[in-house]
Amino acid sequence: MNPSDLPPGPLRGAATAPSTASPAPAPGTSAEVERTIFAYNDVQIETLSQGRGPVIVILPSLGRAAEDYDDVAPRLTAAGFRVLRPQPRGIGASKGPMDHLDMHAFTADVAAVLDHEQAGPAVVVGHAWGSQPARMLAQDRPELVRGLVMAAASAGKLPPESTEKPYGRLREAIDGAGDLSLPEAQRLRYLQQAFFAPGHDPRPWLTGWFPETHRAQAHARNVTPVDAYFAGGTVPMLDLQAQFDAVVVPDIFKPMLGERVTVSVIPDAGHALAPEQPAAMSEAVADFARRLYFTGR
Repeated sequence: MNPSDLPPGPLRGAATAPSTASPAPAPGTSAEVERTIFAYNDVQIETLSQGRGPVIVILPSLGRAAEDYDDVAPRLTAAGFRVLRPQPRGIGASKGPMDHLDMHAFTADVAAVLDHEQAGPAVVVGHAWGSQPARMLAQDRPELVRGLVMAAASAGKLPPESTEKPYGRLREAIDGAGDLSLPEAQRLRYLQQAFFAPGHDPRPWLTGWFPETHRAQAHARNVTPVDAYFAGGTVPMLDLQAQFDAVVVPDIFKPMLGERVTVSVIPDAGHALAPEQPAAMSEAVADFARRLYFTGR
């Protein structure tokens, strides 16, 4: 898909699932989750939304779902934000073509949700793989993005002296963790190796994997040039690192992108981040969002 194929603005004629959720409470309180379905072209995207206030969007990691942030989203709504969590294609009620997709296609799904919600420019959190469509959104539809949070995010580029392959670190463990055909013991080893900090229980991530989505997202990463999205436009960026992240090559964004990048490190967390340190992750995201929404910088 080309950037010109992205939804140009609020889309009409979309199908939205009726909701029985209670009205969102005032900022400073928790909020129930509302699930809506928005359709455009031959795609429909389910979105989990909750809260009221300035918008924060969360995009999940490779082959995983919006529910990974069930402990993060309510903390953000309690801090006074509205949180949108679009489900990637192939997960929940989200569906559409799954073959031959590039990063623009996954980005178009997020753009369609933001257009429908009239929610831009928003702060967009991209966790791990989710950092790639988050940055692409800032490139393809800059009017929808106020700032980017790169949470446990591989940059896609490496220092000049590196001999590694971009996105290549612990590839076997990353892909094997979500391979449901493997023995549980092997998957647990992969999860501990790639995703969780020492001493943390990886069992919560034995479930929640979606192989078809994993395959389509990996294909999009492989066929989309990194330079198409690496910079994430020109908006402010928080490089939110995990102390024990075994997957990410750290400290790439700031040397390459300069002063618009702020770096913060979450202690005692691995690549999974959200299930390990939901409070610290939420606090870092909320602080960054407050700065952008309320001070403009």
